[in-house]
Amino acid sequence: MARLHEKYKTKLIAALQQELGCKNALAVPRLERIVVSMGVKNSHQDRKKLDEAIGHLATITGQQPKITRAKHSIAGFRLREGNEIGCCVTLRRHRMYEFLDRLISIALPRVRDFRGLNPKAFDGNGNFSMGLTEQLVFPEVDPDKAHNIQGMNITIVTTADSNESGLALLKAFGLPFKKAQTAA
Repeated sequence: MARLHEKYKTKLIAALQQELGCKNALAVPRLERIVVSMGVKNSHQDRKKLDEAIGHLATITGQQPKITRAKHSIAGFRLREGNEIGCCVTLRRHRMYEFLDRLISIALPRVRDFRGLNPKAFDGNGNFSMGLTEQLVFPEVDPDKAHNIQGMNITIVTTADSNESGLALLKAFGLPFKKAQTAA
């Protein structure tokens, strides 16, 4: 069992139940899935860039990525419907908790000028989205073999019904959020 999953089951459920005022332990919000995606610039012209992004995403997540395709043609970007433009992975269960643990303890501390995550990046339903500017913050990716620096989007989907309960859940897991700004 993953370290964070065990922590959630043994400590966090009881603490969150008391903090959020849930009557039942099953009403406490939990993680549902984590979606990690990479959009690759000019991947429809140079397949090597997309293959490298797929390799890095597979190395980081431990799961084979799905290739995403353009839904619409956009002449300004020289993009046609159906072109391969990126890749994504949906993590659930054990891999989800392992990825979240590596994100919190290894990757985020390696981000340059990191001052914390924005607590306003919730979607209104308790789901949190964030972006990383480069995949090199994960130690699995060898910087000498990475020719294209690529960013990634990470979406953490929870069963929370509000932003406040989603924020409480992710803070309990240990995600480093910025402190609230007070008016001076």
